[in-house]
Amino acid sequence: MADTSARTLKLLSIFGTGATRTAEELASRVRVSLRTVRRDIDTLRDLGYDIEAVRGAGGGYRLGLATRLPPVVFDEDQAVAAAVALQTVPTILSGIRENATRALTTLHQAMPARSRLHAEAFTVSSARNYWEFPAPPIDAEIVRTIGTAISRRHRVQVEYTGDGEAVTLTLEPHDLVVWAARWYLVAFDPAADRWRAMRLDRLTLGAPTHKPFERRSVPHGDPVNFVMTTHDRGDVAAEWQCRGSALIALPASLVARFAPGGSTVEHHTDDSCRLTLGAWSWAGMAGLFLTFDADITEVEPIELRQAMRSIRDRINLGVGDGPSD
Repeated sequence: MADTSARTLKLLSIFGTGATRTAEELASRVRVSLRTVRRDIDTLRDLGYDIEAVRGAGGGYRLGLATRLPPVVFDEDQAVAAAVALQTVPTILSGIRENATRALTTLHQAMPARSRLHAEAFTVSSARNYWEFPAPPIDAEIVRTIGTAISRRHRVQVEYTGDGEAVTLTLEPHDLVVWAARWYLVAFDPAADRWRAMRLDRLTLGAPTHKPFERRSVPHGDPVNFVMTTHDRGDVAAEWQCRGSALIALPASLVARFAPGGSTVEHHTDDSCRLTLGAWSWAGMAGLFLTFDADITEVEPIELRQAMRSIRDRINLGVGDGPSD
């Protein structure tokens, strides 16, 4: 009986996503036979859940639109995911720590005992190491307001501080992307007839416009890929004791995808760009440039050039050659 209850709980959580699942998919997810999964679906129907059978290509089973789920339906894996998410969200959102703690406490109280044991087993602490270049947590209210505008398809008016003076823009917001612990807004700028990837922490929101817009197709069909390959996305070089730059013989879109957080990429030609970044030492910075495995010119400042020469000499010694002149 306990196994049956656990399976039906897991099935209910799967159906809660709203997707249509084949009997084979469901049987694989809960690791039982087709006959057993169909029997469990009948059990859910006996309990009053409207599990619809969808016929034809792409058919299977789904939860009826009028069905109301219990307030909290978590299997063990979902309980762990919720616990980890609520404990780590304060690292990327400010002003939300207390709310996240209260939400986690509420979830623990509402979960079945078996799920609660798995959720409470995880206590997560976040710490930064020197290979990370995170931005400060973003204000949760900005995320909520922009997210609402995206959902309602309402234009937003913002003041944006990019590379120069602050400008006032009216945008069609499409997606929010979190990458390298930074929040970005993917939006279409009708006045400039162009797409933008913009750092959310460099936006100041104006009054709501309540003006609707029609959703467009995001470049590359993927907002994440668009952000990762856009070099002028509002990034700034992180504050480090060492900061330098160089021209790299690679397109800006490629370097922008793999540049570390806390760096900036400037378009130079179609096949080259200037990368500016910071590090805890000149040798460490030189190593970051070398990871691109491309020709490097116009290296600045002199301390970075000296570090690269020192690395070259050490490599020469390591492979059996003498030091350079």
